Amino acid sequence: MNYIDIFLEALSAEKGRSAKTLSSYESDLRLADAAISGGLMTADTTTIQNYLSSLPDKPSSIARKASALRGFYKFLMLEKIITTNPTKNLELPKSERSLPKFLSTDEIELLISSAGDIKNSLRLRAMIELLYASGLRVSELCELPTTAILGDKLLIHGKGAKERLVPMHAAAQHALAKWMSARDDTDSKYVFPSHGKSGHITRDGFFKILKKCAVLSGISPTRVSPHVLRHSFASHLLAGGANLRAIQTMLGHEDISTTQIYTHVLPEQLRDTVVRHHPLSHSKEQVTK
Repeated sequence: MNYIDIFLEALSAEKGRSAKTLSSYESDLRLADAAISGGLMTADTTTIQNYLSSLPDKPSSIARKASALRGFYKFLMLEKIITTNPTKNLELPKSERSLPKFLSTDEIELLISSAGDIKNSLRLRAMIELLYASGLRVSELCELPTTAILGDKLLIHGKGAKERLVPMHAAAQHALAKWMSARDDTDSKYVFPSHGKSGHITRDGFFKILKKCAVLSGISPTRVSPHVLRHSFASHLLAGGANLRAIQTMLGHEDISTTQIYTHVLPEQLRDTVVRHHPLSHSKEQVTK
């Protein structure tokens, strides 16, 4: 009986994990099963520890592989297939978590204004505004269905099939409305459709356009990415006094510890700036039609 397959099926059916996550788990588990003498079903703590220690990977990659193993053995324990969990007391190399990079509020505004110099500028401006206004993941943005638009909020289906409501400020709502009224493919179920196989703009496609926009705005393209805009959203909100739990909800983080990293990246100067120019409440923009 192949317990790896059974575990993966359970992850897909019960946890709603994405295809990418399932593929990663499968790769890590099959690699370990082949490398360990006797396979995963006969491994003990020492065997697992020695296997992980022998990997030439970075600490973050080893931690990911260990996570897959922990999930697998936890499942076997719950199903009463095994009576001892060999991953219970694993010791892993500590990895230094890199701090998130973000742009200043002035740079964000410059990036948004430069979107007007790009082909399909209405679409690009709407995408940048939504990323910064709502902290969406790039996949959530590119695959955003039209049914997600609920007035001044978006209903997002995030990781693990979890839903969350995220707000949009007035400028983002206006940019989105202008794009929706101007787009050609009005029958598409996606907010940002394309003629490609997926039916929507791809992550790579948006990434390339965003880099071009950064160049036009005078910002180094190495400092700009969809994830940097998501980090900027969270960092600026936190600096402006937003509740950490509220930010966790808007970002769709399962664990508050993931959100807490933003508390380490806020210099006082940025805090003072954002208090005066809060991205969800400032009124200096005069929306023009």
